[in-house]
Amino acid sequence: MSIHVERQRGGRGARQRILDAAVKLFYVDGINATGVERLADGASVSKRTLYQHFPSKEAVVEEYLRHIRQGFGYPKHPDPTAGKRSPRSRILALFEPPPSSGGPLRGCPFHNAAVEAAGGMSEVHEIVEEHKRSYVDGVVTLARAAGAANPKLLGTQLAILFEGAAAMSTSLNDVAPWAHARKAAQTLLDEAISRGSA
Repeated sequence: MSIHVERQRGGRGARQRILDAAVKLFYVDGINATGVERLADGASVSKRTLYQHFPSKEAVVEEYLRHIRQGFGYPKHPDPTAGKRSPRSRILALFEPPPSSGGPLRGCPFHNAAVEAAGGMSEVHEIVEEHKRSYVDGVVTLARAAGAANPKLLGTQLAILFEGAAAMSTSLNDVAPWAHARKAAQTLLDEAISRGSA
């Protein structure tokens, strides 16, 4: 049975629809390629309504990044099943390839935003930097819990490995770099933990 849902225009929930449209369009098509008119159309609102909720496109970009941080905060804010897994397995889970969307791989939305905002959007850069530092801190916390001899070093190395896998898989449109990064992460982990227990 198919259910037809009539698309609302304006009215209640417009702000959330704008954010939902931003999540999809900014990530798939890019921030710079998505104009205000397209964003408004994707949210089923008028441009006037969009500007009533956000004073500028840059403000939409900033709120989009704050909004998706909730879903990209792992490992600091892990999924509900994380408590049942060891810190080592939680670290290795970071290197699972992203689920297939049927389209080209797009990588990290925060990295993408930083690249697209180059030379402008200073608030965007601040949000991205805060997220990346928080991400590294989360990996360091897991590395410490896993028994690494130098958790700060290991956490930083793993975060860089993660960034490299995301960038390479995007450039090649291939998930293979994630498998290679996971093997490298295992090697780094085993070495750091063996030194920590020595």
